Amino acid sequence: MSATVPLKVRDSQARAYGGLRNAIAFAVYAFILVPTLIVIPISFGGSGEMTFPPRVWTVELYQQLFTSASWVGPIVQSVKVAAITMVVSLLIGVPASYGLVRFEFPGKSFVLLLLMSPILVPVIVISLGLYLYLSRLQLVGTTAGLVASHVAYVTPFMMMTVMAGVRKLDPAPEFAATIMGAKRSTVFLKVVLPQLRPSMFAGALFAFLVSFDEVVIAWFLTSPSTTTLPVRMYSSIQWDISPVIAAVSALLTVLSIVFCCVSVALQPGETEASH
Repeated sequence: MSATVPLKVRDSQARAYGGLRNAIAFAVYAFILVPTLIVIPISFGGSGEMTFPPRVWTVELYQQLFTSASWVGPIVQSVKVAAITMVVSLLIGVPASYGLVRFEFPGKSFVLLLLMSPILVPVIVISLGLYLYLSRLQLVGTTAGLVASHVAYVTPFMMMTVMAGVRKLDPAPEFAATIMGAKRSTVFLKVVLPQLRPSMFAGALFAFLVSFDEVVIAWFLTSPSTTTLPVRMYSSIQWDISPVIAAVSALLTVLSIVFCCVSVALQPGETEASH
């Protein structure tokens, strides 16, 4: 009987600590997310003020956003850069992810460290280095230079998602196809890629979102004709504080939430992965 009492006490303490831990986690998430969500009702206010709650409810700020050339141009540029970056990073990152997970070769750790280095190095350092390098190639202020820089920065983030998907794949079908005489390229295209589609799509969404939201590298490399939406937002906050920025922020918030939900939904569960 004496041994069961401490066990019950420990169970009650564990439940209490668990509840406290969940409450702290909820408070932290609320502290982070609530200010972001407040932007959404502000974006439905009038064009002359930014107040919460709005005095009047209107879509005037969204009308200004999609009819003003100073905002439409950066939106189109950001979508174009993010789309090209997403495609190029997939072409580079998917084969690299598969090779790094499936094969052993000399210098593998160094190659992995080199590919993941953009995550480890502060983005301001990367931006300065890219500016100095691309200025010699006369690519500063061009879409090509910005795309190349975003590919180098975004690919490691996309690779982490794809590598996680490769680790969940059963190597038995690949081994069977190889025994049957299939070439390595055929195995990759016909066996591996169909199984990797959810991870590839999730990684592509992640790459698009990171490129679309990136501001520091774009601040160093864009020109007035190649300004992206995040750079335009930063300039608006710095110089004129246009209320339209509330509409832009609301759209980016919704876009990020949708992309994250789709990415999570595409990830195979433990039961599916085991089969």
